[in-house]
Amino acid sequence: MSPISPLDPLFALGGGLLIGFAAALLLIFSGRIAGISGIVARATGISNSGMPVGQALAFIVGLPVGAVVFGSWMRSPEIAVTSSVPLLITAGLLVGFGTRMGNGCTSGHGVCGVSRLSPRSLVATASFIFTGFAAVAASRFVTGA
Repeated sequence: MSPISPLDPLFALGGGLLIGFAAALLLIFSGRIAGISGIVARATGISNSGMPVGQALAFIVGLPVGAVVFGSWMRSPEIAVTSSVPLLITAGLLVGFGTRMGNGCTSGHGVCGVSRLSPRSLVATASFIFTGFAAVAASRFVTGA
């Protein structure tokens, strides 16, 4: 029997279940939606509403720490980042600007809002997906890839 590859669909299923479970726990025990952009805004002082600052900081610290702990348990596939650093910074700033304009991000709308059948989140998530498709199509058209 061959070992399970990190690219196996079971890992994707497990990751999705963990994300959903974490979002459900946050909602059940604190009454808060696991919207990362809002949590980051609260942790950095951009926003004065939402969860307590200490809880927001703990959540933000737990994201990379959890990834490092999980990554230490398994062999991960080789990943090469081929984009330039200025392009990545610009993309990150545009995503941050978009999440503030859209009053939420894919975690808040896509994971938490869709699971609650929120009409606003359903529209926002459809917009995220459509915009992603359009951006990939446009970048492939421009670069000829």
